[in-house]
Amino acid sequence: MRAVVQRVRRARVVIDGAETASMGRGLFVLVGLKAGDTVEDLDWIAGKASRLRVFEDRAGKMNLGAAEVGGGLAVVSEFTLYGDASRGNRPSYSDAMPVEEARAFWPRVEARFAATGLPCVFGRFQAMMDCEIVNDGPVTLILDSADRL
Repeated sequence: MRAVVQRVRRARVVIDGAETASMGRGLFVLVGLKAGDTVEDLDWIAGKASRLRVFEDRAGKMNLGAAEVGGGLAVVSEFTLYGDASRGNRPSYSDAMPVEEARAFWPRVEARFAATGLPCVFGRFQAMMDCEIVNDGPVTLILDSADRL
C-alpha cells in the first residue's frame, strides 16, 4: 500500500460539480492499494499518516502532528500510485489491486482512518474527482507499507 501525504491549509473534493468533502488544516492522503495488500498494510499506513509530525511547533520545527494542531485527514483512493511507466509512455497498472477487490477493501480503509480519532473526510471510490488542495510548505511525503520494518 502506498500513500502520498501532503500537509495542507485546506482541501476539498468535488464530484460532478458538487463538493463532497472539505476540510481546513490537515493532511491530504492519496491511498493506492496494491494486489495482495493486507489489513496489516492498512494499519501501518493509516497509523503512520495520522501520527506524522509535519506541523511546526513554536520554534518553527516540524514537531507536531495533525491532532496537536487541530487538523484532520482527507483520504482519497488513487490506484495510479501503482502506475509503472518504466517501459514506454503508457503506464501499466498491473501491480494495483484489482478493482473489485479494491472496492470491497476500501470501506476498511475509511474505517481504519476514521479510527485514528482525527476528523476525516473521504473522496468516493472510483469516482472522477477534482481534488483541490492548498499545499502548506509544500510538505509532501511518500509512505509505502513495503518499506516498514
